[in-house]
Amino acid sequence: MKQSLRAKRMAKHHRRHNSAPKLNLVSLMDIFTILVFFLLVNSSDVEVLTNDKTIELPASVADTVPETTVVVKVNNEQILVGGRAIVAISDIAQAAEAGADEEANNIAELTKELEYLAGKARELTEEQQQTGRPITIMGDKAIPYTLLKRIMNTCAQAGYRDISLAVNKTSDSAEQPGTGADS
Repeated sequence: MKQSLRAKRMAKHHRRHNSAPKLNLVSLMDIFTILVFFLLVNSSDVEVLTNDKTIELPASVADTVPETTVVVKVNNEQILVGGRAIVAISDIAQAAEAGADEEANNIAELTKELEYLAGKARELTEEQQQTGRPITIMGDKAIPYTLLKRIMNTCAQAGYRDISLAVNKTSDSAEQPGTGADS
């Protein structure tokens, strides 16, 4: 049976459009390769301290990038060094009430842990001996200043005098007066 020209044209059109679509993987692989190289190159620029969900850092306009150091985390319940719980905040408060003034400024458990870490670390150079070992304190913004001061004093007495405080970086335009929309 002979088909009309219109029927042949319609059959040809349906055959062409009913075939399964083909996936061109070459272009997709090129995109992913470029994406991997982009992420590898740019990942070394950002250093982020591992943040604890129990610690809410204060906001600041910080320009310096933190170095990899010993990290002391302080939340409302306990002090952690390197992820290990060292002492509870309630125990520190009880020891401060019971102890003398000089002892109240030093946290014995924290001193013991920092001296242990210093013993495992390499020897300091002459310049490092003057400035002390580096340490980063990640303190919740709700902890009392007196506790933060005691922690910093304990770190300094244990030889960790190069103290950095971890903060969340904010844009400096929101913090500085005279740079807002009304000026």
